[in-house]
Amino acid sequence: MRALLVKSYGDPTLAPSENGPLFVDEDHPRPRMVSNSSVRVRVAAVSVNFATVLSIEGKYQEKPALPFTPGGDFSGAVIEVGDHVKRVKVGDHVCGVVDLGSYAEELVTDEKYLYKVPSGCDLIAAAGLPVAFGTSHVGLVHRANLRRGQVLLVLGAAGGVGLAAVQIGKLCGAIVIATARGSSKTSLLRSMGADLVVDSGTESLLKAVPAFLKSRKLSGVDVLYDPVGGKHFKEGLRLCRWGAQIIIVGFASGEIPSLPANIALVKNLTVHGLYWGSYKVHHPEVLETSLQQLIEMLADGSIQINVSHTYDLSEVNLAFSSIVQREVLGKVVVVFDGDKESKLGSERKSRL
Repeated sequence: MRALLVKSYGDPTLAPSENGPLFVDEDHPRPRMVSNSSVRVRVAAVSVNFATVLSIEGKYQEKPALPFTPGGDFSGAVIEVGDHVKRVKVGDHVCGVVDLGSYAEELVTDEKYLYKVPSGCDLIAAAGLPVAFGTSHVGLVHRANLRRGQVLLVLGAAGGVGLAAVQIGKLCGAIVIATARGSSKTSLLRSMGADLVVDSGTESLLKAVPAFLKSRKLSGVDVLYDPVGGKHFKEGLRLCRWGAQIIIVGFASGEIPSLPANIALVKNLTVHGLYWGSYKVHHPEVLETSLQQLIEMLADGSIQINVSHTYDLSEVNLAFSSIVQREVLGKVVVVFDGDKESKLGSERKSRL
């Protein structure tokens, strides 16, 4: 079977080759069924996340032994089940998350990490559900307890995590302010229901947001959701009201900002660090409940997974490049079995 191997830490945007950090193994061994609760999945698509870029560069907080096949969220069809498996059966469409091994034509995981993709939902787009929507759902609903009428500011809102946060924020009844750079991204955010969209390339966040808040007779931002870091975090911090909550998701800008303790004290701020993957170890029941709720939202059309780029495994470096260069509107996925009908520039929704 085909699988991606990371042979050395390095630049993920370099084309796969014998001598580079990435190599596409055309004859990789099939993974073994390791227990009676194991499930073999033929992978349809794997979601590309910024964390995978960092992992290949050797900059992520967890470093698997080389060589390794990267993991992450995926979708596919069940092709084999262990004797004790009850949640899924052969032929079911599923999505899930694995630490390693999803950048391959087949993977084996325990049934408890799989979720059925609802009938009528796009299987390829479903690969983008678990991490992006899971992160935003746990952050906004479980950690921040976002409530109706509160003001949510989402930085870098056109990426996978940000776009999920906008949709979940609206479902919670929040007033959503979203930032992104460029007309295509801001147009998408408006179509997703954001109440105010600020083009960070042409508009000042510190001018546009106060004017909007004043027009609505609001005193400030209640929840700041930040997957970006850098200067935008500092600006967002200035817009927070007394008692606001800050959710730190990542640092896509490459700059890790500092939070002055005196500001946190004076404004009575609550700061949440959110490493979604660690819930799998410390509070797996939170992930289980969250993802089940998200599957229900996907089934009834409450959320949409927007896929702006798809690539074949041989082009995986281009997928990573689109993340690094911030070209993505929502999600980028690597697809298997030649399903590439929505390549570069087009959009694929989660509903058929």
